Amino acid sequence: MEEPRARAVLEACRARGLMLATAESCTGGLVSGALTAIPGSSDVVDRGFVTYSYPAKTDMLGVPQAMLAEHGAVSEPVARAMAEGALARSGAGVSVAVTGVAGPGASEAKPEGLVHFAAARHGHPTRHKEIRFGALGRDAVRARSVAAALTLLLEILAEE
Repeated sequence: MEEPRARAVLEACRARGLMLATAESCTGGLVSGALTAIPGSSDVVDRGFVTYSYPAKTDMLGVPQAMLAEHGAVSEPVARAMAEGALARSGAGVSVAVTGVAGPGASEAKPEGLVHFAAARHGHPTRHKEIRFGALGRDAVRARSVAAALTLLLEILAEE
C-alpha cells in the first residue's frame, strides 16, 4: 500500500510546519484516505476537496468555467488551478491535485490512464506532472495515481 510514502509526506509537512490539502477528481478522495489512514495525521491534513464535476471544481476550488470549457477537466491548466485553489480555500501551506481518466470512457484525445497532477506550496512555483498509465483498469489507475500524488508532494516539500 502507500503507507510509507504517506508517512513520509506527513513527516515532511510536520518538519516544515505545513498543513496539507488535497483536490481530487478521478481518485475520489483516495489521496486523503491514504494520508488520514495514519494515526495522528490530523495535525497535518487540513482538508480534502473531492471535485468530480465541473461545477464542484468551480464552486469549491475556483477553477474558471472558461478554463474547463477550453481545456477540459483532464488538463494541465485545470490541475494547476485545482492545486492553487485548494491552497487559497484552505488553511494549508501545501496541496496536491489529481484529475484524470481512470476509465472506462476515454477518448482518443484523453485516453484511459491519462492523469494530470499538480502540487502547490506557498512561496514556490506550482509543479505539474502528466502520467499516461495506459489502460490498466480503473482500480489500477487510481491506485497508481495515489502513489504519484504522494511522490509529487514529497518533491515539492523537498524544495528549500
